[in-house]
Amino acid sequence: MKSILFICTGNVFRSLVAEYALKTLLGPESGYVVRSAGTEAVPQAVSPLILGWLRERGADASQHMPRQLTHELLDSAHVPVAMGVDHKEFIRQQFNRDVCLFNEICFQKPESILDVHEGVPDWQLNAQASRDYALSVIEYIWNAMPAFLARIRQL
Repeated sequence: MKSILFICTGNVFRSLVAEYALKTLLGPESGYVVRSAGTEAVPQAVSPLILGWLRERGADASQHMPRQLTHELLDSAHVPVAMGVDHKEFIRQQFNRDVCLFNEICFQKPESILDVHEGVPDWQLNAQASRDYALSVIEYIWNAMPAFLARIRQL
């Protein structure tokens, strides 16, 4: 059984969305184990915005708990996937392992999917821009999943 591990910082936004988008696309009898983890995961709630968006598409992430990236998780993943260049570098430095970026797998682009604070510089002062950006990232990841799946099936 192949396993896929999506990795971001807190494991409550980008990697979580990727995990549930792929699980939804694959269905329960896929033969894949799909998980996510964060380089700095700490106990925190997932945004209701993210949970609601996923729920509307048939993905229930309401029981998700942020998971810290460990050697065991990384070693058990056939396809570990970094959501950002910073995560890729962290994994190289802390775990001495090279991993692909999500956008490299999907679109052959060595680009990060930015977190809200990276994509909206005044995110704390601009709630609407932060919300709009977060929704655009969620949709981007969700819509990229068929391309992701097609590529990993070739691996």
